Amino acid sequence: MDTVVILLQVTIILACLVLGAKKGGMALGLIAGIGLVILVFGFRLEPGEPPVSVILTILAVIGCAATLQQSGGLDVMMQAAERLLRRHPEHVTILGPLVTWTLTVLCGTGHVVYTMLPIIADIAIKKSIRPERPMAASSVAAQMGITASPVSVATVSIVSIIADHTDKHWSVLQILMISMPASLAGVVLAALWSMHRGKDLDEDEEFQRRLENPEFRASLSSGSETLIGKTFPVEARRATWIFLGAIALVVVLGAFDALRPSFWNEEDRAFEPLSMNLVIQMVMLSAGALILLTCNVKAGKIASTTVFKSGATAMFSIFGVAWMTETVVGAHLEALESGLTGILADHVWMYAIVLFIIGKLVNSQAAGLLIVAPMALSLGVDPVVVVGFIGASYGYFILPTYPSDLAAIGFDPTGTTRIGKYVVNHSFLVPGLIGVATSCLVGSALAQLLLR
Repeated sequence: MDTVVILLQVTIILACLVLGAKKGGMALGLIAGIGLVILVFGFRLEPGEPPVSVILTILAVIGCAATLQQSGGLDVMMQAAERLLRRHPEHVTILGPLVTWTLTVLCGTGHVVYTMLPIIADIAIKKSIRPERPMAASSVAAQMGITASPVSVATVSIVSIIADHTDKHWSVLQILMISMPASLAGVVLAALWSMHRGKDLDEDEEFQRRLENPEFRASLSSGSETLIGKTFPVEARRATWIFLGAIALVVVLGAFDALRPSFWNEEDRAFEPLSMNLVIQMVMLSAGALILLTCNVKAGKIASTTVFKSGATAMFSIFGVAWMTETVVGAHLEALESGLTGILADHVWMYAIVLFIIGKLVNSQAAGLLIVAPMALSLGVDPVVVVGFIGASYGYFILPTYPSDLAAIGFDPTGTTRIGKYVVNHSFLVPGLIGVATSCLVGSALAQLLLR
């Protein structure tokens, strides 16, 4: 009977995830509230702890990044990226993904990719390169950069989760020493594979058919949107340096515990350095305030930026989903330990599979980690394994429904970046699989080497 009850409760969670993902936007967090009501009032489960610390960290990071965008500092970074791409157009299939990955690493969110996609498509077309090659790889790379960013919620979450559920206190820098090269290796391999995918434009029947339309042919030769030549005020450049300085400060404080103030922990009877969650919150709030006060930012428009809107949606989803999942796991932890500990210990790769699937269902790497990693650690999975498989949290490329993938399709006028006849045979599937598999393999090897 206990098994039936657990399965029924898990079914409720999955139903909320599927329905929320289908609706999109903030629906995931809202519908998770229905699941919570059913679990608490219907099954009488004690509510779990909502991920307040992680949510506050997200809020601080997106507040700073949105202030940067409103100041024009984000456009300064985009202009530098475009200048690099247009200087070496023949290498756009390699440089495009590296540029979008780097932007995500710096900003902590993959939603900064939208400005770069039409630029990448324009460069590819003018160089007669099949746009699908750099476009699909660039969209995938932007999302893979999340686990390599020192200010992304996914990275900060894994540090907090491991500290809360084990006796390990690895720093952000220690995690990045594994996740950054693992993520980058996946991006590079996916880009290299993409260099020869599909037919060249002069051999592509669909593209040649479209060229017969004079309007289509004229649209390809017309000028495209560009940031090259645009002059930015000194305040925008100042905001960029403040933001980059804040990221550098987070990395340094995370690497050296002695630089952070220590406080007495009554439970452990020892002095402990200030947690990195609080450090990031303080640094990001302060950096956002400096940009606001010194870079001519209109405070009333910060909340209307795309960075703030996308970050707030992610934060809301994590709030509802992680709270709902924690409620079920906390209520049945002993039963889950007795039934799954041995299985996960003997087949650690199952953790990566579960994380990959949940990451797809919730369309968020941070939410996937917040759901799966605490449960896995509670069931005895080695924290080294959890860190090594952090790249498996990116599973939402399986179906081409994520905004950056849809944007890549929309910004490719040639139609080469597309959704296939059977939906799953789309442009992002193979680059995504190559990237995630490579990231997991490299990450696992580095974790065994550096964290043992």
